[in-house]
Amino acid sequence: MTNRQIIVAELPQGQLAESHFALHATDMPVPEHGEVLLRTILMSIDAANRSWMQGATYRDAVKAGDVMATYSICEVMASNSEHIAVGDIVAAESVWADYVTRPARKVQKLPKVEILSHLISVYGIAGKTAFHGLISVGKPMAGETVVVSAAAGSVGGYVGQIAKALGCHVVGIAGGAEKCKWVVDKLGFDTCVDYREKGLFKTLRAACPNGIDVYFDNVGGPILETTLALMNEKGRIACCGAISQYDSSTPTGPRNLPGALVVKRLRMEGFIVMDFANEDAKAIRALQTWVNSGQINVTEDIVDGLENAPKALIGLLAGDNKGKRMVRVGPDPKGE
Repeated sequence: MTNRQIIVAELPQGQLAESHFALHATDMPVPEHGEVLLRTILMSIDAANRSWMQGATYRDAVKAGDVMATYSICEVMASNSEHIAVGDIVAAESVWADYVTRPARKVQKLPKVEILSHLISVYGIAGKTAFHGLISVGKPMAGETVVVSAAAGSVGGYVGQIAKALGCHVVGIAGGAEKCKWVVDKLGFDTCVDYREKGLFKTLRAACPNGIDVYFDNVGGPILETTLALMNEKGRIACCGAISQYDSSTPTGPRNLPGALVVKRLRMEGFIVMDFANEDAKAIRALQTWVNSGQINVTEDIVDGLENAPKALIGLLAGDNKGKRMVRVGPDPKGE
């Protein structure tokens, strides 16, 4: 029996293309002492995948010849550990492959849920990133204006819905009229601004007549620069990502730093979801409450087939997803 893997055949110098990846067949991995054999069910597709190709970040860089790194939900097929049993559903730092072996101590047993994909979306990386970034970094108060870029994306959509649940005026930024309409109609944002249209500053200012108190930034670049100019004094910027910069060999940054921060006494803070791991239980309780009450609409964008992972990532970077993007590699144990 063979195992499929997708490797990074060549590091991109500019825009990512499918030619930068290659699908390889390898021998089936065998777990050693203390390890487990995992069958991949779902893989998270994130803009961070692209940033790892540019160099070391909060994790080691992905290099040419490496199997592409990812976060996965898997079924345990064999176990050499007394703590993890065959049939357990676990989360793991993994790679783009049908099967992997991992040290048992580095996988996390997951709770039983009705819909397994929710453990990657609303109760997984996307939902927890949205919750921790908005609550712990943005610190919104009821009545404040919260602006969210990449509002139709995996994290941004949950940020806006959480902010609405907290009583904030929520403005999204997304690409295209159809996507902006979806953000308002499906996710319940108060309004959404199309960054592809001319006059972003004027349009965003009109959507935020009382200024911006909290900005949740997923894109960086010119949109961050525009938003900084509209921030209220003592405003907070939660920097989650910079997707507009990852697929370029000539990244640009806001030109109004540090001036805007000083004059308006702004607080601008970067974070990653693991910073708040000790508060994950609190995040999950809150997210479950909002989902059950209908205040959060769970949105997922699932692409079928390991072989389609490169295309799924390239599409994510181009903004063609709505909600949390992931790749289904294998069936759920329940046969879904």
